[in-house]
Amino acid sequence: MRGIIHHIEIYVSDLDKTIEFWGWLLEELGYEQFQTWKQGRSWKLADSYIVFVQAEERFLDVPYHRKRVGLNHLAFYADSRKHVDEVTNQLKEKGVTILYENKHPYAGGEGYYAVFFEDPDRIKVEIVAPK
Repeated sequence: MRGIIHHIEIYVSDLDKTIEFWGWLLEELGYEQFQTWKQGRSWKLADSYIVFVQAEERFLDVPYHRKRVGLNHLAFYADSRKHVDEVTNQLKEKGVTILYENKHPYAGGEGYYAVFFEDPDRIKVEIVAPK
């Protein structure tokens, strides 16, 4: 278990939008809802989990930007290239903008098959097919 991520906690600007966005996506990737409380929600896969917490109003004055110091993006494995395509189609049906669409699904480079997009706070997310 040494070195495996125990959990990741992300503060968000609108918990309801975050739950709507991340709930279906994480469940599509095999996560199960783990914890629920008034100011947060988490999903778990094996021994690791991802937590989303509503940021306090007083900390919402500076919006997130992935080019600032801190988290740039989260990347998850899909089952296959077909799974990347299925997730891409679901994202489009939900009105989520696909990043680097002119290079999709090879925006990560030749032979790197993935979809890139943003969550409601503009955190970049990547779903990549195994090689």
